[in-house]
Amino acid sequence: MTQNASPITLHPGLVTLAELRRIHAGPVQVVLDASARAGLQKSLATVQRIVDEDQVVYGINTGFGKLASTKIAHDRLAELQRNLVLSHSVGTGDPLPDDVVRLILATKAVSLARGHSGVRPELVDALLALANANVLPVIPAKGSVGASGDLAPLAHLACVLIGEGQAKVDGKVVSGAEAMRSIGLQPFVLGPKEGLALLNGTQVSTALALAGLFGAESVFAAALVAGCLSLEAIKGSVKPFDARIHEARGQAGQIAVAAAVRALLDGSAIDPSHPNCGRVQDPYSIRCVPQVMGACLDNLHHAARVLTIEANAASDNPLVFDNGDVISGGNFHAEPVAFVADIIALAVAEIGAISERRLSLLLDPGLSGLPAFLIRDSGVNSGFMIAQVTAAALAAENQCLANPSSVTSLPTSANQEDHVSMATYGARRLGDMVRNAAVMVGIEAMAAAQGMEFDRSLKSSPLIEAQFAAIRERVAYLEQDRYLAPDIEAMRAWAQQSTWPAALTQCLPSFA
Repeated sequence: MTQNASPITLHPGLVTLAELRRIHAGPVQVVLDASARAGLQKSLATVQRIVDEDQVVYGINTGFGKLASTKIAHDRLAELQRNLVLSHSVGTGDPLPDDVVRLILATKAVSLARGHSGVRPELVDALLALANANVLPVIPAKGSVGASGDLAPLAHLACVLIGEGQAKVDGKVVSGAEAMRSIGLQPFVLGPKEGLALLNGTQVSTALALAGLFGAESVFAAALVAGCLSLEAIKGSVKPFDARIHEARGQAGQIAVAAAVRALLDGSAIDPSHPNCGRVQDPYSIRCVPQVMGACLDNLHHAARVLTIEANAASDNPLVFDNGDVISGGNFHAEPVAFVADIIALAVAEIGAISERRLSLLLDPGLSGLPAFLIRDSGVNSGFMIAQVTAAALAAENQCLANPSSVTSLPTSANQEDHVSMATYGARRLGDMVRNAAVMVGIEAMAAAQGMEFDRSLKSSPLIEAQFAAIRERVAYLEQDRYLAPDIEAMRAWAQQSTWPAALTQCLPSFA
C-alpha cells in the first residue's frame, strides 16, 4: 500500500473519477461504505426466496445464454455456478497490467454493492480484500467481445474466489487457493446467481478505458508543455492564444487550452523580444493548438463522464429490485464504453499527430529558423533526423489503431448474443496508443529544448523554464550524434508522468 495514503471509502453509485485515478495509480486501501450492506442483504434475500419457492428465474436456476430455458435442479445450483465460472475461463494473451486489475476489483465490488445482484456481502468483502492486499488475479487480456459482460476475463477473476486459476502475491504467480489463503479466506462455494453476477458486467472494458483516459490526460498535459517549448524555440507568436479569439468561437475545450497556454507562457521574455520579426502566421501545428487540443479535451471530458457512470453501474443480469422483481435485460452490453474508447483513441491519435508535425517543423530550417535537424555540425551529424522518423512511424501506427472498434460485431452463443460492442479490445488498444503518443511528445519536447539552446540570451516563463530544467535533468544537450534510444525512453517517461503544473491539470477531468 502507498505509505501514508488515506483510505478510499467507496460509495456505490457515487465513486468519483479522482478516486478511480488513485486506485489506478498505485496500491491503496479501499473500504465499502457501510450503508451499502443493507441493499446487499435485501437482494440476497430476494434470490433466496426465489430458490426456496422453486420459481424459475433466469440466472438463478436456469442455464445461460442459449440454454436459458433449461431448468436446473435445486441440488445442482452450486455445481451450475462453479461450472459457469470454469467454462468461461477461456482468456488468452498476456495478463492485464496490475493497475488495470486493481480497477477491475474495485469496480466489480462497487457494481455488486449497488444491491441489484443478489450476492452475499462476503463476496464484495473478498474482492476488496484482494485489492487491499495487492493480491491480483491473473487475467488474460484477450477473449471478450464486450457483451453479455466481459465474460472470459471476469471468469478468470472469479476463479480465484473459488480457489481456481492464478493470482499474483508479492509479484509471484500462485494458485487461486493459495491467493485466498494469503488473505485469510477459504475459497467460496458460490450460491445461486453469484457466479453469473461475477461474470456479467463491463468492469474489464471500463477499467481498460479508464486507464486509457488517465494516460491520455497525462500525455495531453505533456503535449501542451511541448507545444509551448516549440513555440518558444522558433520564437512563434502568442497572438493566436488571445482569449478574445476563443471566446468568439465558444468551444469550451478550446477556451481552456488557450488559457492554459497563456498561463504556461506568462512571464516569458522571449515573446516580447521579437514584436517586429515579420512572422505573421505560424504553421497550424503551432497556431491551432487551442482548436485541435481543445477538441481533444472536450472528448476526454465526455469520455470521463460516461466512464464515471459506468464504473458505478449495476451491469450484470438479471437485476434484483427492492420490490422483489428480478428483471432480465442487457446492462452488460458495453456499447457506451466502446464509443468512448473510440473517442479517446481519436484524441490520443491527434495529440500525437500534431506533436509530430511540430517536431518536423523544428527540424526544417526554412520554417523554424534553427539549424537543420537541430545540430550545428550537420552532415557529419544527423541530429534529430531519425528521431522524427520514429515519431512519424508511431503517428502512422496510432492513425491505424484509431479506427473505430465499436462498429465491429460478430454474433456469439448460437446467435442468442447477436450484437456485441467489442469495447474490451477498443479500450485495451488505448494502452499502446498512449505509449506511442508519449514517445512522440517526448521527442518533440527534447527537440524543442534543443532548439531553445541555440539562443539562451532570454528566458522563457517560470513554468516553461522549470519544464526545460526537468528535461535537462533527463537528457543532455545534443552536441554531436550519440545513442539516442535511452534519451527517447527517458522522455517517454517524462510525457507519461502525472505531476504537472496546476495551470494544466485544472482543466483535466480526473485531476479536478
